[in-house]
Amino acid sequence: MATGEKSWVVEIRNQIKDIDTAAEIDIWRKRSIYQVPACIKDLNEKAYKPQVVSFGPYHNGEAELKAMEEHKRRALLHFLKRADKPFDDFVASMEEVVEELQDAYQSLEDRWRKERDEFLKMMIMDGCFMLEILRIGTGRPSDYAFNDPIFSTHGMLYTVPYIKRDMLMIENQVPLLVLERLVSVESGKEPNDDQINRFVLKFCAPNAPPLPPGVGLGLHVVDLYRKSLLQGPAHHETSRFRHRARHPEEVFAGGGETIRSAMELYEAGIRFKKSRTTSLRDIRFSHGVLSLPVIVVDDATEYLLLNLMAFERLHVGAGNEVTSYVFFMDNIIDSAKDVSLLHEKGIIQNAVGSDKALAKLFNSLSKDVTLDPESSLDEVHKKVHEYCRKSWNKWRANLIHTYFRSPWAFLSLAAAIFLIVMTVAQTIYTVYPYYKPSPYGNDAAPSPSSN
Repeated sequence: MATGEKSWVVEIRNQIKDIDTAAEIDIWRKRSIYQVPACIKDLNEKAYKPQVVSFGPYHNGEAELKAMEEHKRRALLHFLKRADKPFDDFVASMEEVVEELQDAYQSLEDRWRKERDEFLKMMIMDGCFMLEILRIGTGRPSDYAFNDPIFSTHGMLYTVPYIKRDMLMIENQVPLLVLERLVSVESGKEPNDDQINRFVLKFCAPNAPPLPPGVGLGLHVVDLYRKSLLQGPAHHETSRFRHRARHPEEVFAGGGETIRSAMELYEAGIRFKKSRTTSLRDIRFSHGVLSLPVIVVDDATEYLLLNLMAFERLHVGAGNEVTSYVFFMDNIIDSAKDVSLLHEKGIIQNAVGSDKALAKLFNSLSKDVTLDPESSLDEVHKKVHEYCRKSWNKWRANLIHTYFRSPWAFLSLAAAIFLIVMTVAQTIYTVYPYYKPSPYGNDAAPSPSSN
């Protein structure tokens, strides 16, 4: 180091030599569990914070979650007793993948890397607890006491729903590799990705279509649940904005305008109907009909969608389908009237209260959302916008909404048309002889008997 040269300058110069793009790619590829940054979390901090139980390192040891640690230990003991396998076998299996598990977490604190045994203990404890919750929640026989506060009918009713919600928070995850290793040692069989995927989704999304075999083990519960929501047809249209990055408000903007509300679209002649599947990707527009998947909105929907959107935002390559869906729904839902219309068509099932409350929920979900300029719904909006611009569609829609909404309006229109037709006919009958006189002049035509 030259005399007087600053130490930090030397440090930076030396670090330049260590840059390895291939190594960086490998690091980012391994990560799948993230801490939500303040720019997202500040809008609704409660949505990303577990309330009952911690899974993984980010919320481990927090005072308000410590009560569940006792139940985690009990779950571990029940699991080991039922498995009837040496505990060392489970530990050894987990040690084989401990670095892979650590690398799955973004910004893992140094203490979890230095205290390797503590990290392993946490993974096994949290993994066993999650397995036991999945089993009790899917109807497996239980060896717990009938009055157990967690693993009983009472616990299923009052506590497990909150645990399920905590399991679907992006900061509160354990890699599904943990569950796969535990089940493999317990059963004495080779790891089975499809078995673990089905098991998790049976608890988290019992009504979702099964994932096709061979898709590979999900990264974690949030990743797997998201995939279940997207099972179905995909959009293959090519976006006309493929080469230009845009502000979120422009993504669904045909000709520079944001998409209209559901009531405005309805008044423009667009009809709404339920999609053939429940996939959030199954949004289509054809011949004046906008097809949307059915969604049940309850108290957990806000937290769930926000965490799925955060995962898409933080995990490179995850896709943007959930974010696009939420942004699309936010645009077509402006007021309680829009919710009422979509509810009437069977598209929205409202379990949060008033239509106004549901509209407010969707309007709050897409604050500061960043959308991929190649959104799969971009082409859908383009078609909707072009349809609304045609004067004939507006005129026809106005006619239908004005005169065909009720039988009385239709009868009034029919009566008016009938009167107009009769008036025109009478006028023609009166005027016609004037312009085309009878060939017999003013005399009456001769009768057949006059000969």
